[in-house]
Amino acid sequence: MSFFERWFGSASEEVVQPDVRFGRYSDSYKDTECYDAWDTALEHFEQGKFLDAYEQFLCFLRDESEENVVWERSELGVAFELFQGSKRVVGWATRQRLRVEARVARITEPRPELLRRLVEQNYSLKFSRYALDPDNHIVVVFDTDTVDASPYKLYYALKELATQADKQDDLLLEEFGHMEPVDSSHLGALSEEETQAKHRYIVAQIRETLHEAMEGPLNRHEYPSGIACLLLSVVYRLDYLTKPEGFTMETLERIHRRFYAKDSAMNLVQKNEMVIEELQKLLERSEKEYSREMYAVKTTFGITAPVTHDRIAHLIDAELHQMDWYRENGYYRIAAAYPHYIVGYSLFVYAVPQPDREFFHLFYRVSESAYFRELGFKPDYCNPDTGQLNSKAIRKAIDQIAKKHRDRYPQLRPQVSTISFDNLLDFSRTFLLMIRNLDLTRMD
Repeated sequence: MSFFERWFGSASEEVVQPDVRFGRYSDSYKDTECYDAWDTALEHFEQGKFLDAYEQFLCFLRDESEENVVWERSELGVAFELFQGSKRVVGWATRQRLRVEARVARITEPRPELLRRLVEQNYSLKFSRYALDPDNHIVVVFDTDTVDASPYKLYYALKELATQADKQDDLLLEEFGHMEPVDSSHLGALSEEETQAKHRYIVAQIRETLHEAMEGPLNRHEYPSGIACLLLSVVYRLDYLTKPEGFTMETLERIHRRFYAKDSAMNLVQKNEMVIEELQKLLERSEKEYSREMYAVKTTFGITAPVTHDRIAHLIDAELHQMDWYRENGYYRIAAAYPHYIVGYSLFVYAVPQPDREFFHLFYRVSESAYFRELGFKPDYCNPDTGQLNSKAIRKAIDQIAKKHRDRYPQLRPQVSTISFDNLLDFSRTFLLMIRNLDLTRMD
């Protein structure tokens, strides 16, 4: 089942949508059975039934739509494997010990600077560590006595190990070379059409954004906040819509980290120049380099923090009104960046409630209609050639999202009448205000 179908339901669509994934995976959207398994795992562990506890823990981690976790119970213990992006994580648990490891890459030519990097990284890890196995594989390892491996500790230890291994393989290969990728058989190849569409979109979006920031009518030194919004909105948009791995993903994450670093000595103008420089580096990459970072993955651990709808409402209240001045003064592209920034930042940083996530996705379906058309999605919520909004289709999509989640959110009744369909800018503003006013009181 496609990502889009899981959100909107294939039964309500006249056409089968392409199986294209968007955005960051979150493990916050688990069903009741998963949380029941977690409670059972805690009970078994307290009773000293460690292997039973680990089986239930793996049930908690498993996402049926991802097929991300498998295990086997035997007289010797529990053997399991899970997937996190590009990495395969394997583990073994007996009644006395537990060990988990993920191979990152194989070193073909030892380099002191690489080994020094790994040793330095170990100081920042809380549960796991980098090591070399007898075959010169860089591995991330976690091991412990079972009596000291509660489900709580195991969750955070595996999350640290898996996310570290997933992030570092492509980065180390790119920076140091003289290494071979390993354990990549589970990766799914994207179609050539999808890969090319994503590459074209990345390049076009960065070029348009840099041109507006550096040569547009708004002076980037006198109005750095508007330029910052423009630049960050494209960073978050590329992360969500193209879902890159490796160097590109790390570049986008590094931009976010450096821009919001609390100890940064840079002022806003300098931060903008930093973002511009990083985006220019992405433009220098070849289509072949981008294509190596485009593949389908299975994921077990999310890296975004769960939040309530109130956090999203607060963000909209704080940021959306800032678009008004730019619109009134004719800086329409800057004005349009503010809704994009709100949506993109929310999806980049938070695991938002599912209705919010789906409404945000619909926002991109409307605002980036040309890209979605190229990927093969139907219908067009906005005509890419004329900019005319398909109000009927948008209303239908909003209604589908609300109906899908009304059992859990009985007060979810979007005020569609408040949305303006006159143009994309008006739509963006009023659509986010509709989201802001949603009542997402849960019925559990």
